[in-house]
Amino acid sequence: MTPLSRRLVARIAADGPLTIADYMATCLMDPVHGYYATRDPFGAAGDFVTAPEISQMFGELAGLALAQAWLDQGAPAPVTLCDLGPGRGTMMADILRATARVPGFAAARQVHLVESSPVLRAAQSRAIPQAIHHDTVDTLPDAPLLLTANEFFDALPIRQFVRDGGGWRERVVGLTGGALAFGLTDPAPHPILAHRLADTRDGDLVEHCPALPAITGAVAARIAAHGGAALILDYGDWRSLGDTLQALRAHAPARPLDAPGEADLTAHVDFEAIARASAPAAHTRLTAQGAFLERLGIADRARVLAAGLTGPALDAHVAAHRRLTHPDGMGTLFKAMAIYPAQSPPPPGFAQ
Repeated sequence: MTPLSRRLVARIAADGPLTIADYMATCLMDPVHGYYATRDPFGAAGDFVTAPEISQMFGELAGLALAQAWLDQGAPAPVTLCDLGPGRGTMMADILRATARVPGFAAARQVHLVESSPVLRAAQSRAIPQAIHHDTVDTLPDAPLLLTANEFFDALPIRQFVRDGGGWRERVVGLTGGALAFGLTDPAPHPILAHRLADTRDGDLVEHCPALPAITGAVAARIAAHGGAALILDYGDWRSLGDTLQALRAHAPARPLDAPGEADLTAHVDFEAIARASAPAAHTRLTAQGAFLERLGIADRARVLAAGLTGPALDAHVAAHRRLTHPDGMGTLFKAMAIYPAQSPPPPGFAQ
């Protein structure tokens, strides 16, 4: 039992079961024992590897797509360049390097990072010393916004509901024999799921991310009012259906209740919810990550980088390209969607 397990057991014994969202939030961000609050989870020594850590090509191409959207909108200045959940700052560093030669961009952009983990903030400050940190998107400037959110929404806490007639039973974390265990509440109506009664049957499980609409709405409102674009890249699909809560520890799947505070907890992103929250801005069609990167020219960029490599370095580069784009890697599980002003063209990489 982890230290956080003992605290959770005592809390549930005193106050009753927790929603999945409350459980996730505690496991990830408890200031003493929370997963993100206490460690750097990335890379071989951590628990998982994200696309920017796999290859510089990912951040380079995303950055150039945003820079082109900026040019297409008349190159406004100043412009907020922001990353949500920036990890170690690797993606933003790649964006800054790739866009350095875009005429006027370096002078116009102001770098902002939204991050709540003190450990990761320290790493980001080392990688991007000029960045301004924020706890939430709400304090970003009221200005044109160019934003990336790579594997950000999947880490937001979710609630889970099982259809029961015209109502829903919420899945919660309680106790069985003194140990953490999943359970279900009594059926009740939930207005936030009224639109899901038309496409689900008894026993179907759907997920709802409480924080997603407000975060998406704040980003979209800035883009609609001032211009810019947001690139959202994450694993998930158009509409939530089924249990996607998962834990990862030391690069291997784990059970979500086994090691609170010592495993990453995520869930698939419901991109339909992002689209619903993006008004009054426009949003692109949902696009597989592999197709998005290929449209941006990853094959050509890969060939340029490969020209200077041999042996194991070349093998690793080829494997990274494949992992980012192929169906047996991240190519189809991961998706891309952009938010942009309704009167402007969508960013490169998306079919019109």
